[in-house]
Amino acid sequence: EGSLDRERLEEAFRKLIQRHETLRTSFDVVNGEPQQKVHPEVAFEVEYIQASQEEAEEHIRRFIRPFDLAQAPLLRAGLIQLEENDHILLFDMHHIVSDGVSIGILVEEFNCLYEGKDLSPLRIQYKDYASWQQSQVDNQQMIKQEAYWLNVFDGELPVLDLPTDYVRPSVQSFAGGRIEFVVDHARSMGLRQLAAQTGSTLYMVLLAAYTALLHKYTGQEDVIVGTPIAGR
Repeated sequence: EGSLDRERLEEAFRKLIQRHETLRTSFDVVNGEPQQKVHPEVAFEVEYIQASQEEAEEHIRRFIRPFDLAQAPLLRAGLIQLEENDHILLFDMHHIVSDGVSIGILVEEFNCLYEGKDLSPLRIQYKDYASWQQSQVDNQQMIKQEAYWLNVFDGELPVLDLPTDYVRPSVQSFAGGRIEFVVDHARSMGLRQLAAQTGSTLYMVLLAAYTALLHKYTGQEDVIVGTPIAGR
């Protein structure tokens, strides 16, 4: 909601596409081999639609459609105007050029560009990182790391033996509950200070506290905790 500059919005997308090679990349099969092509420039326009709130849902459904990998850019943007100062911004990208982490970066950079701010030049493009990563596959250090983790996870994975008021089923049901609580400001600041002192993050401190708590409940030395993290 609020006033919107359509020309500045479209220009922000164009600058974003020019900034990142992946947004100017197409993919094709040549002689049976997949190849990518980085284009120096690509045409891009925001799809503008005027619609009522009731009609907007149908336009959103139509907006989500397949991409042609041979045609860059592999992203599209749309703007639905409901009223003079009420819009819906649509943004769709193919997963071959984006993921959860990159979407967050693009949104942040888009906001900066729309606000007229300058972005620091990129030192490398994604293909440079991908090339470096591939060069590390046969690196002795990578081989040592692989051997280390294979050794760490060798053998059977421990089952957390939490004391319960029911018999553990033979097949895990994955049915669980949720406990929500608020950490007061003083404790929150203390946790952040501890993270800073130990050169870690707040997430790492909380995870360490949680695994220590599980150890107290179970007496087990090996505790496995799964958490959703980008790329893993």
